[in-house]
Amino acid sequence: QVQLVESGGGLVQPGGSLRLSCTASGFTLDYYDIGWFRQAPGKEREGVSCISSSDGSTHHADSVRGRFTISRDNAKNTVYLQMNSLKPEDTAVYYCAAELPLNPSPCTVVAAFYEYWGQGTQVTVSS
Repeated sequence: QVQLVESGGGLVQPGGSLRLSCTASGFTLDYYDIGWFRQAPGKEREGVSCISSSDGSTHHADSVRGRFTISRDNAKNTVYLQMNSLKPEDTAVYYCAAELPLNPSPCTVVAAFYEYWGQGTQVTVSS
């Protein structure tokens, strides 16, 4: 059974850090681009970061660039999102997703391209 499971969410104070994990089962992440998305109450889903399967290149949305880092450990079939200097506006449910690219190319955070999705993990930034 193909499955993505996020973990690592929680409550953190502004300025704090969290590391989210996205672990796959039933398939190997090596060949997939992985994206992180988030959705806050009353807002549309937002693409946050992604990492390419072909060359490991990454992309981050302007809202998180310089604060968030995405990385992958293929041996553990896991992708991480390190989130530093967290702000209250980062509060959302965070989802990871996997896309099998047709051709080697930079990853994108266009949700429609992604085939497999996790159930999400809540991140709350509040004092």
